Amino acid sequence: MSHSTMLRSLSQQLLRNNKNLLSAAGVRQASAVSGTNLKDVLEKLIPEKQKEVVEFRKRKGSAKAGEVTVDMMYGGMRGIKALVTETSVLDPDEGIRFRGYTIPDCQKLLPKGAKGEEPLPEGLFWLLVTGSIPTQEQVKAISKEWIERAALPNHVITMLNNFPSNLHPMSQFSAAITALNSESKFAKAYAEGVHKSKYWELVYEDSMDLIAKLPTVAAIIYRNLYRDGSTPCAIDNNKDWSWNFTSMLGYEEPSFTELMRLYLTIHSDHEGGNVSAHTCHLVGSALSDPYLSFAAGMNGLAGPLHGLANQEVLVWVTKLRESLGGEVSDEQLRDFIWNTLKSGQVVPGYGHAVLRKTDPRYTCQREFALKHLPNDPLFKLVSQVYKVTPDILIEQGKAKNPWPNVDAHSGVLLQYYKMTEMNYYTVLFGVSRALGCLASLIWDRAFGLPIERPKSYDTPHLRKLVGDS
Repeated sequence: MSHSTMLRSLSQQLLRNNKNLLSAAGVRQASAVSGTNLKDVLEKLIPEKQKEVVEFRKRKGSAKAGEVTVDMMYGGMRGIKALVTETSVLDPDEGIRFRGYTIPDCQKLLPKGAKGEEPLPEGLFWLLVTGSIPTQEQVKAISKEWIERAALPNHVITMLNNFPSNLHPMSQFSAAITALNSESKFAKAYAEGVHKSKYWELVYEDSMDLIAKLPTVAAIIYRNLYRDGSTPCAIDNNKDWSWNFTSMLGYEEPSFTELMRLYLTIHSDHEGGNVSAHTCHLVGSALSDPYLSFAAGMNGLAGPLHGLANQEVLVWVTKLRESLGGEVSDEQLRDFIWNTLKSGQVVPGYGHAVLRKTDPRYTCQREFALKHLPNDPLFKLVSQVYKVTPDILIEQGKAKNPWPNVDAHSGVLLQYYKMTEMNYYTVLFGVSRALGCLASLIWDRAFGLPIERPKSYDTPHLRKLVGDS
């Protein structure tokens, strides 16, 4: 079967799946808890879910959910079923589902911004926290609340303004989040002996505060490094979270704000086993407050095998364009890709530890590009890479997944809107990832999950364990 035929088949299957799911989604939306205050909604919802989990563990607590092999233990724990994450699940064939909803579902069902067509991240956060599609009024309430919580303490602003220009944006981002720990309601209440039944409420308060403050932190970093230290504009009470963020960055093009709404939505969560989400969960299990837990996750996101991957893609595409010039034939592109593989390198942006199909996050960004920048030369080149690469990787026979992931496309879109500072891209990813990490952290404390402490072995003991003496 040719690459194009496979793509058509996958697209048709996705459409069929989405039609079936949207019907079910409508039922879930109708059953959503009423009210515009998210904390009030959680106060009603959490006891129900706590009871559900307690009863499930009583019935099936000793049931086996899988097995662990030696290869899994040496191979980065891939495939080990060992975490509970309520907010999203990554299916190898279907891609990410946020509380059961696909990305196309979210694009269709979640409330939109003024004159916009892309989902608002505020709505996605409500969905991640509650499991229900919010109303427009509920999303407006979140936007308003984040505006009210957005102010930064002076010591964090001073610290950001005194960082040297050669300190990486992600280092600045992580350090500022750690310093915001001075504002932690959880840490203060824990020190005063608060009962553990109240932990989730305090984590909720810290999470809402932190998410509200992140765009301002990120905007100060951007302007200090790339806009001569100019001050971000004031937050506008009439704008949503993404719109205020793009304005503070200094971008007023409406379609860039639309891109940021989409970007912040689709990068928010990717189940619990990825480095940033797992790290946040792990550090949070020690009852570190949300600021310290999320900062730890951001240090993981800063790695080139995780959040820096979109930068790696752009570097490779730039080298490709410099090597081959303007118009590139498919044959020239095939030779370049084969040379990349023969040199021992990978094609950045292709493959995924879990996915075994084109990443739906890639697909929705491609659809955005087809709508807003169909003739952009860099987009055309990335499209050509998409056309050629999977067949080559299939022929090579080493890649378990020859299809593109989210990082293969996001940088191209940012470049088009003149955000050319590649070192900064992971900060955008980090602002988005807060939605998923912190929504999960609220539920970790609601369920009273204990400190995480898996058993480890050295190689001699592992050999003995499996009878290889």
